[in-house]
Amino acid sequence: MLTDLTKLLRTSDLLWAWTGRNIRARYQQSVLGWFWAIVQPAAQVMIFSIVFTLFVPVDTGNIPYPVFSYIAVVPWTFLASSLPDMTDSLVANMGLVGKIYFPREILPVASMLARLLDFVVAAMLLIVLMLIFNMPVFVFGWIFIPVIVAIQIALILGLGLMCAALNVFFRDVRSLLVLGLQLWFYASPIIYPVTMVPEHLRPFYFLNPMAGVIEAYRDVLLNGQMPGLYLAISALVAGALFVFGYWFFKRVEFQFADVV
Repeated sequence: MLTDLTKLLRTSDLLWAWTGRNIRARYQQSVLGWFWAIVQPAAQVMIFSIVFTLFVPVDTGNIPYPVFSYIAVVPWTFLASSLPDMTDSLVANMGLVGKIYFPREILPVASMLARLLDFVVAAMLLIVLMLIFNMPVFVFGWIFIPVIVAIQIALILGLGLMCAALNVFFRDVRSLLVLGLQLWFYASPIIYPVTMVPEHLRPFYFLNPMAGVIEAYRDVLLNGQMPGLYLAISALVAGALFVFGYWFFKRVEFQFADVV
């Protein structure tokens, strides 16, 4: 794996070039451009805020619901948009995969990096929302943001590489992924707080790595608290998925050109 990662680093120019190509392809003929990175999570939060404050009130303590949900929707959108792009990345570039040699993981990784830029742009609105609702800014909490983002990236890369490889052999993978993401959404504390989960079930609940990641974002940015043990659990699960996903991808990589 270290050898493969070294090769990937040596071809970083190609990785960044392909990332830029993905970004340009997505927004080249778009009128709103980067604004779409904000529109999707903002629209979701607006609907959630109406439903879960007026019709089915959800207790979020002293945190306004739009801020409470937006801080979870943005990282979730990062994951939910990255995985389908990564899954399709190899099949969508069949000619390139079959004719030219390069580390094949560049394609799914570049798809994730393009969505990472969307994540950064969408996160800017969180600062605006916190100012609008007069939320305190805990500077200390921002120190943990790179760690939390790194854990989420490891999770996305592990799952994305595995799905991209499997999709070459079984085209049902993308449809199963979409269904899985819908179920995963409700199994994560996005529209409701963790306190609504029965206490005796929380150790099992936090085996979901996105539960720990989302709760960590809320704790460090909204509550001014250090992440708890749940983030370590998420890190272990994400790390294990990354190692397995990358290993599996390289294990079957030599078959891509023949199958595709």
